[in-house]
Amino acid sequence: MRDVVVVAGMRTPFVRAFAEFAEVDTIALGCAAVRPLLDRVARADVDAITWGGVILPSASPNVAREIALDLGMPGVEGMTVTRACASGLQAITTAAAAIERGDADVVIAGGSDATSNAEVKLPPKLVRALAPLALGKATWSDALGIVRELAPISELIPRMPRIAERSTGQVMGEAAEEMARRNEISREAQDEFAARSHHRAAAAIASGRFDREVAPVHARDWVHTDRIVRGDTSAHILAKLRPAFAADGTVTAGNSSALTDGAAAVLLASRDAAKALGLTPLATVRSWAYVGVDPGDQLLIGPALAIPRVLARAELALADLDFVDLHEAFAAQVLSVTKLLGSDAFARARFGRDRAVGELDPARTNIHGGSIALGHPFGATGARMVTTMANELHATGKRAALVSLCAAGGLGAAAILEHPEA
Repeated sequence: MRDVVVVAGMRTPFVRAFAEFAEVDTIALGCAAVRPLLDRVARADVDAITWGGVILPSASPNVAREIALDLGMPGVEGMTVTRACASGLQAITTAAAAIERGDADVVIAGGSDATSNAEVKLPPKLVRALAPLALGKATWSDALGIVRELAPISELIPRMPRIAERSTGQVMGEAAEEMARRNEISREAQDEFAARSHHRAAAAIASGRFDREVAPVHARDWVHTDRIVRGDTSAHILAKLRPAFAADGTVTAGNSSALTDGAAAVLLASRDAAKALGLTPLATVRSWAYVGVDPGDQLLIGPALAIPRVLARAELALADLDFVDLHEAFAAQVLSVTKLLGSDAFARARFGRDRAVGELDPARTNIHGGSIALGHPFGATGARMVTTMANELHATGKRAALVSLCAAGGLGAAAILEHPEA
């Protein structure tokens, strides 16, 4: 197996859906993230693009290949993967596996989603009725019969899409409410966590920490930085928001991640290829793990199971990690995962081990904020996290970082990055 190194990462600013990027599709966002990486490596040296996405355009679902074509790389093959909110990380680990095996030397991997451009599906009844006309199998003289099939008209009105589990019908916010109740996570703790995420992200922006990994994008106007972060918020301000998913609930818009448009991309290479091309490794991709849990039993608990698995594969303990970056779908979800990792009872029930995985140190966890503050373009978040952690290992000289995400369908994902000289 060859060493796989991260040599660069870039992303667009993350903006709230239906705002600055409302007219920019997921392919264009992907191009905006990938284009700066081509200043580091010649197009001819890129073997493939592996991309993650959730809201895929029906006319061109292989976003990876479209990015390659739009950026003038017709000889670069492309593949698009989808694993809900872990799609960006899935793209990276799929690319890393190909490099490890020797199937490729240099791969661009990442993800994007343009939530603003999500397609509104027509009701199936309307599609079936109009299909003969659309396919040329009926004439306009048949229109009267088609109109009769369409009644009643109330069944033809397009409805707002719901991000709900097919198996349970539960939306993610409802799942977060359930986790908050089961794990005794208070509203106050959630709001304090959310405020801290905003404060840390705002500090990172103010310090210039994100300057080397955020590329400006021209939409209606130039967008240079993330637009969702609110450095002036507080737990007191967030406490005034109403519950979003249950009248007596604790999950609000303020302690949840927002619908977001954005893209992120990572340049991966074998260690030998990086040296030959004069590229400086930022981090090594050490190990990764994916798990599934019953969607009806704590839908978003996946990281609490994926993290011990990836630590075992890397032969590390939680205490060996210098940084931990957890996807913040909801404050309730992150705090639940944190609590369960520190629970001996959970370790016995789920892993058959006497001792808990370990306590997460808040000072080393989500040090630059997370999805609550920055936003969450579904397919891009994993690549954003890998980019930020690779840069942090390079800048600090620290040894190891963990990234972990929950995902729809009852999925969990985790990966460990190491300093290239570790």
